[in-house]
Order: sequence, then structure tokens, then C-alpha cells
Amino acid sequence: MVRLTVDLIAKYSNRSKNNRHQSLPQYLKKVTHLNFSNRNIEEIDDLSMCRNLSVLYLYDNQIKHLSKLACASNLTHLYMQNNNITCLEDLSALTKLTKLYLGGNSITVLAGLEDLTELKELHVEGQRLPQGERLLFDLRTIYSLAESLSVLNINNNNIDDIRDLAPLTKLSHLYAADNQLSDIEHVETVFAQWPELVRMDLSGNPICQLPKYRDRLITMCPTLEDLDGKEINELSRQFIIKWMASKKAKNKLKDERIMTGQIMYHIEVPIHEIPQCSSVVPYSSYRGGRRKADPSLGAGPMAPSLKTRLTAQKVPPAVLGHGM
Repeated sequence: MVRLTVDLIAKYSNRSKNNRHQSLPQYLKKVTHLNFSNRNIEEIDDLSMCRNLSVLYLYDNQIKHLSKLACASNLTHLYMQNNNITCLEDLSALTKLTKLYLGGNSITVLAGLEDLTELKELHVEGQRLPQGERLLFDLRTIYSLAESLSVLNINNNNIDDIRDLAPLTKLSHLYAADNQLSDIEHVETVFAQWPELVRMDLSGNPICQLPKYRDRLITMCPTLEDLDGKEINELSRQFIIKWMASKKAKNKLKDERIMTGQIMYHIEVPIHEIPQCSSVVPYSSYRGGRRKADPSLGAGPMAPSLKTRLTAQKVPPAVLGHGM
């Protein structure tokens, strides 16, 4: 088992010749950056002697726990991609942390970051999740990061709903590609609460196949400058906004006309529902400007009109008024 210890740091230290006279404690006290990526490290030992350590690279190792990092209270950047981390614990002392990289681990619930109130970037893309599961968000952590987090990377985590992220009102960059987002109304509801959003990537989600997907999000996010890797210029934005407004106005006018009865719809009546007349008045009966009596239509000098005969057959008034 390989452990990150002060002895290992001393072994691989790059102390210059001018500083070789320094003792190990003196050297460790001045260290600000350490890079032990891809060293097959499984555990982290006590690093309290590295009092000024601010940037630590430990990606591509076999680390499972971060508890021993609590003593590195001056860390501002922590790179832990592609390890075996399953949960985040004992990070409350890292109050100065501004960037945290955790992609490619096995985290199922994003939790335990309640005390990282200075965190600006959080990268948790591509977690190795159990089959059929998705990355979940603990609301205590989300609300704790609401006033600081500006960059969030949740790519490829089988996520189908981002409404839990709505409190992150300072977010300016969201990377949520290759997930399972499909409800554009849910997405619009969340984006309406992010007034500083300038870059967003939702490529590879089912939502991208919806009609007018890009137009709707550009209209919803007036500050957005880049969507799915494609720049949004101001001319295109204004054209889309005007087109959407025009379409909305036309639909509203149409609805108002329907409500006030200004739009008439043609109603077709099946021919078998139209009452049949007992006989038809021959065209020749109208010659000479005066209709002649037809004995077969009844007594009297004038045959009853079609409307009179229909009335006699008790035809509904709606039919009588149609086309007569």
C-alpha cells in the first residue's frame, strides 16, 4: 500500500541546491504546491506539517477517503479525479477551498460540503454509479454553496432533474451534458433563477431533440453567451426574441377572437341528418315570375315553401336557420 506521507514528499521533493541546507520541517512549511498524481496512492497521511499547502494534485490514484486532509486547512485547489472516493467526509476544515475536482469517482450523493462557503468551482462529472442510478444532491450542501458556487460540472451522471440546483443563484457556468434531462419546462424554471448564467452545455440530453429547444433557452436566459459549445451573438438573440414575441402576440389575438366570437368555424352536417322533403318544386313552376299551384303539394293557389314544409315536419330551429 502506498501512502502519502511527509517522507514520501521529501523523497520526491524538488528542493533546489540553495535550499538543501533547510531541514525537512522547514521545507514542508514553505511548500505551497504538491503533485503526486498517478502514484498508485491509496491513503493520505497527516499533512499538518505542510501548513501553507494551497494546491494539491492527487488525481489518478486509488484513494478512498479524504479524512486526513482536514489538517491542510489552507488548501484552495484540490484535484482528486479518478480515485475510489464514495463519499465526502471531514472536509469542514477546508474553509478556504475554492476549486474542487472530483470527477471519475464513485460518489452517489453530493453531500458533506456544507462548510465550504468559499467554493467557486465544483467538478463531479462522470461518477461510476451503480446500474440505473443517478447522482443525487443533498439540499444542505446546495444551499450552503448558493452564495459562492459559480461553476458546476455534472456531465454524464444519469441526471434527469436539476430542480434541486435552483438555489445556486450565483451560477455562471453549468456543464450537464450526456445526462437524461427531458422536461424543458423544468429546465426553464431553474434557469429563470440563475441571472448570471453565461455558459451552459446540455448536449447529449433528450431535451436537445425538442422543437425550438435552442430558441426557448436563449429567450429564457438573456445573459447566456454560449449554449452547447455554440456562441450566441446578440443579433441572433434579438431576432429570436422578436420572433417569439410576435408569435406569442398572434396566438393571444387568436385566443381573444375565439373568446369574443369573432372567428366563425364552418360546421359540416352529415347529409343523412338533413330532413328529407316530401317533394321538390319543379323549376318550371317559377317561370313567368309567379309560382304556379301544384295539386300534389296541397290545396291553395300557392305551394308551401320549403321552410314551411320543414317547419311542419318539426325540424329543429338550428337546421332551419342554416343556409335558408
